Amino acid sequence: MNHLPQAWGRPRDDVYGPYNNSYLQTSGPSQHTQSPIVTGTSVLAIKFKDGVVIAADNLASYGSLARFTDVKRLLRFNSRAVIGFGGDVSDMQYLTRLLSSLEINENYSVTSSTELAANNLHTYLHKVMYKRRSDFNPLWNQILIAGLDVADNPYLASVDLLGTTFSSPTLATGFGAHLAVPIMRRVCPDEEAAKELTQEQAVETVRECMKVLFYRDARSLDKYSIAVVTKEGVDLKHGEKLEKQSWAFAEGIRGYGTQVN
Repeated sequence: MNHLPQAWGRPRDDVYGPYNNSYLQTSGPSQHTQSPIVTGTSVLAIKFKDGVVIAADNLASYGSLARFTDVKRLLRFNSRAVIGFGGDVSDMQYLTRLLSSLEINENYSVTSSTELAANNLHTYLHKVMYKRRSDFNPLWNQILIAGLDVADNPYLASVDLLGTTFSSPTLATGFGAHLAVPIMRRVCPDEEAAKELTQEQAVETVRECMKVLFYRDARSLDKYSIAVVTKEGVDLKHGEKLEKQSWAFAEGIRGYGTQVN
């Protein structure tokens, strides 16, 4: 019997004749995934005078099922940038490996003595997303890039699966674009307001938005990650929990579910 790994699961050629691979051939066109399966929801970010705050919950939904509850969708690239991923989780994992390779190459490069700034990273991701879109094989993500630009000024921009880019002092993906952006624009309507906003105000606003999304977005979770990017570096916290939740009131209502006396 042939125990070589390449022969596992198929009959021996010397006994049954050469294996016929013709049934594997197809004359049809190449097909790519056109519908995400496991997805993450909103990513939020807001500028303040010294940097950027960005947050995303830790839920990955399998359709309408809250399947994975510890998926970290914020990636610290270096001490100057954080990337937030909305959309397909498998494409997010592909981009994470791609960015990890880029970071390693940059760290060991003899021609570059400085880290990539957030605007450099945004340009790179724009090229990646647009190239995949042009190949009719898009990466089903909307990405926020938060950090500092080459002049150490706060930088916040997005890129989607079509390669479309956009920059604003407040950005969000998914339902956050409808529910959270209006809240963030109350405290930061434009670039001038962002220059007056403190870190504490920005963090508090983002936390309030995460609470609103937990109550209003069926694909969100009360556990999330939040990062603050300043000149001092990246302060990234995973597993943050919403405080003062109101959903627990239902357990105390008589006639709701199974009651234990």
